[in-house]
Amino acid sequence: MAPPGPATGGVELRARQPKAIQHALHVLEEVARIGPGVTAQQVSRSLGMPRATAYRLLNLLVQEEYLVRLPDLSGFALGSKVTQLATLVPTPPPPRAVRRIVEELRGSVRAGVHLVRYDGGILHIVDADPDFPFSDEVRISRDPHVSALGALLLEPSRDHAGMDSPIDRGRACLAVPIRDDRGALVAGLALASTPARLADP
Repeated sequence: MAPPGPATGGVELRARQPKAIQHALHVLEEVARIGPGVTAQQVSRSLGMPRATAYRLLNLLVQEEYLVRLPDLSGFALGSKVTQLATLVPTPPPPRAVRRIVEELRGSVRAGVHLVRYDGGILHIVDADPDFPFSDEVRISRDPHVSALGALLLEPSRDHAGMDSPIDRGRACLAVPIRDDRGALVAGLALASTPARLADP
């Protein structure tokens, strides 16, 4: 019988486990790269992995909350634990020119102006308006279904998204995408106020 492997944090790693962990991380990276709605078949094909292995790893990552199934069961997206890890990494401030534009916009509209960036299927709050703070920054970062900025992440091809807040009744948000030279969604800018004010900002 082989001796037990080295213990890490009370968990023994057996000979084949590091490879399995590596495969699971590759699956997680692929879901982040492709974005919300990626299917097991896409992951399997992209990684050259047997479909049964991809399904097993995806289900394991869902059980551990690193991934979630979309409500319509059409695919997978990053889960709450990935977002928790990401929030531990400080978000760099936007470039000075961007900050100046955001500040000018805040001075000219009767609404909160928020800037976020999207990275690997995750929404990162870059510059929240201090005069009109988010109702729940953590939930907005973790759950794209509760904000217009999250709606852009779920449907990157949209040219705008509007939503009455399910978190704070009486507030609404209008978000527009910011794209890179290739047209990929990289950031979002949102106006947040009452529904009446957003109808005439």
